[in-house]
Amino acid sequence: MSAARLTGQAAVVTGGARGIGRGIGARLAHEGCRVVVWDREPEAFDAAAAGFDPVAIEAVDVGDLASVARGYDATMARIGRLDILVNNAGVNGPVAPVWEYPLDAWERVLRVDLTGVFHCCRVAVPGMRAAGYGRIVNVSSITGKEGAPYIAAYAAAKAGVIGFTKSLARELVGSGVLVNAIAPVITETDLFKEMTREHIEAAKAKIPMGRFLTVEEIGAMVAWIASPECSFCTGVAFDISGGRGTY
Repeated sequence: MSAARLTGQAAVVTGGARGIGRGIGARLAHEGCRVVVWDREPEAFDAAAAGFDPVAIEAVDVGDLASVARGYDATMARIGRLDILVNNAGVNGPVAPVWEYPLDAWERVLRVDLTGVFHCCRVAVPGMRAAGYGRIVNVSSITGKEGAPYIAAYAAAKAGVIGFTKSLARELVGSGVLVNAIAPVITETDLFKEMTREHIEAAKAKIPMGRFLTVEEIGAMVAWIASPECSFCTGVAFDISGGRGTY
């Protein structure tokens, strides 16, 4: 790890109060970045457990454009710049066949997991373009590449994140703002509470390395993608799949 390679930079991590988002925030902070956490439940953040103190924690619902705009304004008033945006906030939704999938759950998953990414980019990109520099990392999933039975809303949203990432990256080529995604396999976090044991075990069985991905490994990958060292990659969906990813 390059020591403090993000010193002087500022980042927003959505869904950063717990789980993967908290781990990403910790890694960025440890590399010298000033981190602002956006989360719908900011009270869930535990600095002792996280191992870092964010510059600010803003109550933001990424599925609500007005909430995102308020969070962005508050962030800019606090730190004056935004170099890195990590769109991590997400929900899994229920496990059910398409013909029984609750309509309200479908709308919620798409609103948070896909439209939320659009909202955050829509608000943050103008400032990054004006600055001539930025790194956007969107958290997709291996499920967005492969699909998966009984979680069609999640798979559709995460596939959409990859398509959105590639589209935005091409719009911003030459601006100094790079846009990439990560496509991790299942990682043991609080979101396991939304899954059945059968679903979890089936997902683990698909990973050639035979174990779950760790939050720390995701943080390490994001830190590199978000750094100046990643200077010639844009529109890429980086696999973190333990050998499962095939394209």
